[in-house]
Amino acid sequence: MISVTRRQACSLLCAAPLLPAQDHTPVLVPRLAGEWTRIASTPDLGKFSTPKQEVVDFAVWQALDGTWQAWSCIRHTAEPGATRLFYRWQGRELTAPDWEPMGIALHAEPAFGERLGALQAPFVLNVAAEFRLYYTSGGRAFLLAGHDGKTFARRMTSPGRFGLFGPFEGDAEAKVVGGGGRDIMILHDGPRYIAYYTANPDGLGRVYARVSSNLADWSDPRVVAFGGEAGAGPYSAECPCVYRLPGTPHYYLFRTQRYANPPETRVYRSQDPLSFGIGDDRSLVARLPLAAPELVLHRGVLHIAALMPDLKGLRIARLDFAPRLPLAD
Repeated sequence: MISVTRRQACSLLCAAPLLPAQDHTPVLVPRLAGEWTRIASTPDLGKFSTPKQEVVDFAVWQALDGTWQAWSCIRHTAEPGATRLFYRWQGRELTAPDWEPMGIALHAEPAFGERLGALQAPFVLNVAAEFRLYYTSGGRAFLLAGHDGKTFARRMTSPGRFGLFGPFEGDAEAKVVGGGGRDIMILHDGPRYIAYYTANPDGLGRVYARVSSNLADWSDPRVVAFGGEAGAGPYSAECPCVYRLPGTPHYYLFRTQRYANPPETRVYRSQDPLSFGIGDDRSLVARLPLAAPELVLHRGVLHIAALMPDLKGLRIARLDFAPRLPLAD
């Protein structure tokens, strides 16, 4: 499955086209509802530490014993190959500051089909009393599984195969239909599961989705967001995170464009979780000064976790949805 003041709160909401005249439903948009708390700092990686290392895409979840877990990709380390590995922290409370560093959680293993030094974007889903930790490596999605939410083992997805779906980036299928990719997250939406990820096989960043009824058999990928104000560059559709607002028919796609200097994520609103805008901004409702968000609902309170602006850790704050403020440029 992540402190500054609220000085930027007034800038969270952005201009977006009005809904059609016949739709009088208030447009609810996400906004920070409290101050940030740092929950993790740049870790000591021992022999893998470097001055340039950065804490990037991550997951936050509650383990079976009630503790909170965070795994993050640490990049620009001394790890051989692509320089990335997973690190773990543990906290007693979701919003407690400075969780306890727990050490390196995972190294990539080419013997399992992973690319050396390439681990990206962990995401945890709890299904039928099993914790499933999804991640990407070399353009393909992979799976770890465990029962306590703290210890995991690699899981085959079919006899002799560990990759979840799609070929490695660069294969013919990836160039044609966006197979592979990175930054996977999975939304449990009624009887189906929707896997979202980003890929740029032709240099153009898009958000893709695949659908499954059983977490084993997946549909072909389809593009669900591309272009518009967020751009069409290779990193214009990073870290997709989709949240369905309870009590409404609306899904919200959080799509990051910049990790730092300053961080920026755009938010799109749609009643169709497989359509957030292709080359237009009709679904755009907000800009948030944060990167790689993950939403966590705990005891009826919604939180948003994100990267520290200097990429030296993770932070968390309360989030709510409120009617859109007057439009601004």
